[in-house]
Amino acid sequence: MPDLPVPPKSEENPGIPPYAAMLNAPQREAVLTTEGPVLMLAGAGTGKTAALTARLAHLIATRRAWPSEILCVTFTNKAAREMRDRVGRHIGDAVEGMPWLGTFHSIGAKMLRRHAELAGLESNYTILDTDDQLRLLKQLVQEQELDEKRWPARQLAGLIDRWKNRGLNPGDLDAVENEAYANGRGAQFYKLYQERLKSLNACDFGDLLLHMLNIFRQHRDVLAQYQQRFKYILVDEYQDTNQVQYLWLRLLAQERKNICVVGDDDQSIYSWRGAEVANILRFEKDFPGAAVVKLEQNYRSTPQILAAASGLIDANSERLGKTLWTELPAGEKVRVVGVWDGPEEARRVGEAIERLESEGAPLDEVAILVRAQYQTREFEDRFIQIGVNYRIVGGFRFYERAEIRDMLAYLRVIAQPADDLAFERIYNQPKRGLGAKTLDAMRRHARRIQAPLAAASLDLADSDELPPRARNTLVGLLGQFVHWREEAERVTPSELLRRVVTESGYEEMLQKDPNAESAGRLENLTELARAMEDYESLTDFLEHVGLVMDNDRADDGEKVTIMTMHAAKGLEFDHVFLPGWEEGVFPSQRAIDEGGLASLEEERRLAYVAITRAKRRCTIYHAANRRIYGQWTSSIPSRFIEELPQEHIESETTMSGGASLWRANWSEHEDPFAHVSSSRPERSTARGPGWQRAISTGYDTTPKRLAEPGRSAASFAAKPRTDIAIGVRVFHDKFGYGLVTDQEGNKLTIEFEKAGEKRVLDSFVKPVSD
Repeated sequence: MPDLPVPPKSEENPGIPPYAAMLNAPQREAVLTTEGPVLMLAGAGTGKTAALTARLAHLIATRRAWPSEILCVTFTNKAAREMRDRVGRHIGDAVEGMPWLGTFHSIGAKMLRRHAELAGLESNYTILDTDDQLRLLKQLVQEQELDEKRWPARQLAGLIDRWKNRGLNPGDLDAVENEAYANGRGAQFYKLYQERLKSLNACDFGDLLLHMLNIFRQHRDVLAQYQQRFKYILVDEYQDTNQVQYLWLRLLAQERKNICVVGDDDQSIYSWRGAEVANILRFEKDFPGAAVVKLEQNYRSTPQILAAASGLIDANSERLGKTLWTELPAGEKVRVVGVWDGPEEARRVGEAIERLESEGAPLDEVAILVRAQYQTREFEDRFIQIGVNYRIVGGFRFYERAEIRDMLAYLRVIAQPADDLAFERIYNQPKRGLGAKTLDAMRRHARRIQAPLAAASLDLADSDELPPRARNTLVGLLGQFVHWREEAERVTPSELLRRVVTESGYEEMLQKDPNAESAGRLENLTELARAMEDYESLTDFLEHVGLVMDNDRADDGEKVTIMTMHAAKGLEFDHVFLPGWEEGVFPSQRAIDEGGLASLEEERRLAYVAITRAKRRCTIYHAANRRIYGQWTSSIPSRFIEELPQEHIESETTMSGGASLWRANWSEHEDPFAHVSSSRPERSTARGPGWQRAISTGYDTTPKRLAEPGRSAASFAAKPRTDIAIGVRVFHDKFGYGLVTDQEGNKLTIEFEKAGEKRVLDSFVKPVSD
């Protein structure tokens, strides 16, 4: 390892090295406070990555620790790479000696490979992905003769993941947790699953930390080794830690207590995957005397955007508290726009983006952030119509494609012959005439002799249990794996893959497949081979795939980004559009129903995160009615709109008369959206906090062809169609044929032949002659 550099001095501040001199006062305090526990409470856009990397560089440059004596944990591989690059710019090649800089899972995997035998595994264990985990659980459910429709394996997988995130082993489940699956058999299935994993020499993602937590608790000498090794611990995004990560970190830090965690309680938005905001809230109790450094100067957003976000998050009670500020110009207020429905919302957003593009704004700096994935459909349809380039973030991922998963299964069997799940995936792919009966025979024999499936298959092929053709095919396949295993010692992983694709018959299968997608699947395999060129060994590549599973191909050209609010955390854009801010959509009614006040506060944190992604402009939209999963529903603006500080928002009133008409309808306890859905949920007529904002923003409750400036609500309501009157037979696209029984302005009461009596607007029906 190269010698550690002597910390350089800044010319302007002789006592401070350059990497600290570039920081503001709180950031510098976080860097230079090296001893004891430190909580770096970093608001959105306050330069926490700069402070964290400068602190890491400072510890090495001042020779407080060797690079190998620092544990630095991130949540994503991207964050780990960025941190390594930044630290490298400060301290040079010394960063290459940092083996303990990475994600929770990668570091857990590295530790577990060193102590696998203490967890009942071998060091070449396989890391299962979600697909293989589900297949294994389905096998267990079938073996236990459980009704898989009533007790789906996916439900069990979710429970096991939750238990592992909380640091619970099968024996730790209480009565409530045990009852969560199969009428009190939760612990039994969890135990069976863990036993089966060990027999396969495998573990899932949750095991990477849970096994190490168990080892630390049961083998104090191992824990002591790591406590002595790590002189300093740094943790990024601490607000996103789950219980097992928290317990793991707390054990490692107890000896020296030189732990610095960076996070923002106002950006804790991942409880659905186990994150606990309480971990950061109780840091000072866990580590008495901890220094708390607040990073509040924002370098991203304008004062108007920050003030709107800060005013919103103030409504939360469970927070440590901080106030973001910036030296940037004031900028524009946050715009709040009311529209009639989802299609109009998409049209308005599309028009705004076209204006930005005409003004020279890069599309890569434009984002639409939605609460739920179904909201993207309207924007996709609209952008295709008007020719706006866009990308959907979070779509089908590269490593999840069928052909990629097949080849990864081949490689896993080559690297780990006991990987039964991988062998099952490809033993008959491409088709070799080995059907379900052959697989069933292999499974039975493997259980009888307590051997991996491949070994049992070879044993089975040496008997008369299988037809001659099946025996010969199995022997040939297993012989291929022996050959590939020998090749893996001589050729690169990339070259090995190319040989497997050809020699397995997979390439020929795709070439003969008349499906138009086959050529693309071959190209994907070529791309996979390219991806493997960066890895020295097959084991390294497979571990990378198991840990990352996130290698989407880069898109060329500028595009508007459409993604969920959750996926946008950590990103920033000049222009951000936030559609769907209605009660039930955002905040999510499902989240509130399941989690109550705690979930509502997390939804508000999500709103805070969404607003603070914007650097220059932020526009919020809410619609009077929206199609959700094919069903039209009417709605009122989100309570979060009411909580935004009035002085920092600008509400767009597109047509005041429309709002007046809507208010009149509500006053009469009538539903102006009767034409929308015959099965809509009952709706309260009480006017809550969001009501006044709903009126002030103004909805276009009249068709666009009537939206002429200066016209009042009364003029729209007073001009009914002349071709429709009481007694006229009409047709409605949704309700069918009916007879007009009452008329009030442009509102009709119609007795439909099949749907019964409905109250609709006359613009939605047409007269018919008998």
